[in-house]
Amino acid sequence: MISSEGALMAVPEIMSGVYLTRHGGPEALEWREDMPVPTPGQGQVLVRVAAAGVNNTDINTRVGWYSSDVTGATDDVDQDVDAGGWGGALSFPRIQGGDLCGYVEVAGPDTGFTAGQRVTCPINLPRPRPGNPTGFIALGSEIDGAFAQYCLVEASDLYDVTASPLSDVEIAAIPCAFGTAENLLTRSGVTAGHKVLITGASGGVGLAAVQLAALRGATVWGVTTAAKAEVVKAQGAIDTFDRKAPLPKDIFDVVIDVVGGPAWPDLVLALKPGGHYAVSGAIAGPIVQADLREIYLRDITIHGCTHQAFDVFGRLVEMMNAGRIRPLVSKTYPLRDIARAQEDFQSKALPGKLVLIP
Repeated sequence: MISSEGALMAVPEIMSGVYLTRHGGPEALEWREDMPVPTPGQGQVLVRVAAAGVNNTDINTRVGWYSSDVTGATDDVDQDVDAGGWGGALSFPRIQGGDLCGYVEVAGPDTGFTAGQRVTCPINLPRPRPGNPTGFIALGSEIDGAFAQYCLVEASDLYDVTASPLSDVEIAAIPCAFGTAENLLTRSGVTAGHKVLITGASGGVGLAAVQLAALRGATVWGVTTAAKAEVVKAQGAIDTFDRKAPLPKDIFDVVIDVVGGPAWPDLVLALKPGGHYAVSGAIAGPIVQADLREIYLRDITIHGCTHQAFDVFGRLVEMMNAGRIRPLVSKTYPLRDIARAQEDFQSKALPGKLVLIP
């Protein structure tokens, strides 16, 4: 392989990492030490992975949750799933991992990158096209991701975060959680003076949304457990509601929801008339009941938020490099312990993010 300066790079031919071999439980994850290191083509960059975050989306993809055949929460499944990735059927084996922090190992002359730069990228990579302006592919789903020693990325999807005061582990905790949160806030128009309610407020996306909404000048409340209330307040919420307690009605300008499930009707009623509800997750279940009168008679706007415009992640990179945001990372694991890390993640015992180290 050749660097952008034309020097021969000593890149190994094989690497270690984790393959997803099929949809299913943790047994579908296979640690390997003989994976071929990908070769960058025109406009591509080979990144040496420094850290990779653990996310719901990786588990959802593993179990095939995105298929219409699977309607429950993110439990392990044993059934056959044909189209369980973000964009439909996956090609196996697949290297998952949507949260990337790494260092440029090899970059072509037309990429704008040089060896040694620290980089990251969104998990949802925009691919708009005629007839589908919100098209995207997901790192670790439609293309191989960060759960290996090296990751191949299009140069146009990468961002330089060399200047950031954050650690590699902290940067690896940002793309999915903060990208999702910033997208939710952007799409729902959160601004200074708004009253904002955030569900799942002690999780990765929830804590990111609390922090980012507070930075926008909003007044923030979180839905969480009593044991994690102080963690949520430390990120910028003025108060919290217990997730089993009733919510007040007609209070909030915006509800940011990553939970869904049985509590969904109360979230709509918690909005003021003319309020905005934005959703980008359903960890309590994707099937909800709605009284349409409570939506259209009160002029509630619903935002489904998955596609991220380029400027969403661009703003996050500016905040990363300026040190204006900092994720809460509760624990790190060796990459080969991914099954244990995902088990801990699903237990919801730890707030914030969990990160894997190759």
